[in-house]
Amino acid sequence: MISKKFMGIAIAGLLAAGTVAALAQEFVAPATPEEAVTMRKNLMREDGGILRSAGNLTGAEAVAALTKLRDNYSHIPALFPEGSIVGESEALPVIWENFDAFTAIVDTGITAAEAGIAAADAGDAAAYAAALQTIGGTCGQCHQQFRG
Repeated sequence: MISKKFMGIAIAGLLAAGTVAALAQEFVAPATPEEAVTMRKNLMREDGGILRSAGNLTGAEAVAALTKLRDNYSHIPALFPEGSIVGESEALPVIWENFDAFTAIVDTGITAAEAGIAAADAGDAAAYAAALQTIGGTCGQCHQQFRG
């Protein structure tokens, strides 16, 4: 019979391997407007989940979480090709009318994530928390301006 301790270690190893594999996957831009909507909804759900738990993370886990957020943020503009207000999209046409403002919010999130990575790596809890607050603020700002 397999011990509970061994089973826990095995499960942790599988989860870590899955996380590494997921992080190693390269981004592939959406091929259709429908795919763009699905991809961006999934990305934003993932980001929301990361943000909800990131305040409780430290060290390498915090670095990994903000690295994933930074990488996700870097893909956001590609997930909003013109003409991708289809299906369950909540995007407003103003995104494409003011794409520079849209991408400026994204850039703020990327910069904050990079600051949070450095803070987590240095063990600076206050700077890490400030970065999380800024990232959360970009979510709200973007949703207020560009989401219906």
